[in-house]
Amino acid sequence: MLYNPSDMETTQNYTVLISFTAGLLSFFSPCILPLIPAYFSYITGISIGNIKEGQHYKKNILLSVVFVLGFTSVFTMLGASATWLGRQLLMKQDAVRIAGSIIIILFGLHITGILKIKPLYRQKKIQTGKIAGGYAGAFIIGMVFAFGWTPCVGPVLASILIIASTEESVGRGILLLLFYSLGIGMPFILTTIAINKMLKVFNRIKKHYRKIEISTGALLIVIGILLLLNKFQVFISF
Repeated sequence: MLYNPSDMETTQNYTVLISFTAGLLSFFSPCILPLIPAYFSYITGISIGNIKEGQHYKKNILLSVVFVLGFTSVFTMLGASATWLGRQLLMKQDAVRIAGSIIIILFGLHITGILKIKPLYRQKKIQTGKIAGGYAGAFIIGMVFAFGWTPCVGPVLASILIIASTEESVGRGILLLLFYSLGIGMPFILTTIAINKMLKVFNRIKKHYRKIEISTGALLIVIGILLLLNKFQVFISF
């Protein structure tokens, strides 16, 4: 059977799509979405009521973009590290793949509620009170929150990092985590642009939290099983 370069391109595109979808599901998770108004107030330094009224509209958008860039920088660095480590463990690639797939399946079972992994419920408490405001402060806060979202994004993020560790280059690992970050960041920025409409949407989504959790967990379980069977790349190339 002849190698078709387009098959590799299709596979890579689907992997990126999975990363982006995982980011979206992380944003709408029950322990991030309800806190979005608080994040806005913290980053901008004004109340949610004033934000709704459109005070400092353009500045608020820029602050949100900088905040997103903050946690994106952390996630992409993690992606680069995961891929580099995967390259170093190339001789033990099968063992790494099997171990990683089992971890992803366990994370999926945890998110669906079938299995409870208590350490994943412990959220890191990071003090940010001394961080200065403005754009530099928003960027630093974004980096800080990237490490403090463990219960919400930890299992999903770790799963994407495991996938990144199987990629052929560090650039691909960075790309996967970049799109994961975009999945979280885009709705955050859109909320700043149209906060009144988006908050109404969030209120409607609240009743579907459990479905979102189950969907996220199911996605991880499927990915884990495919990796375990060494069928992940074959499956997404169709």
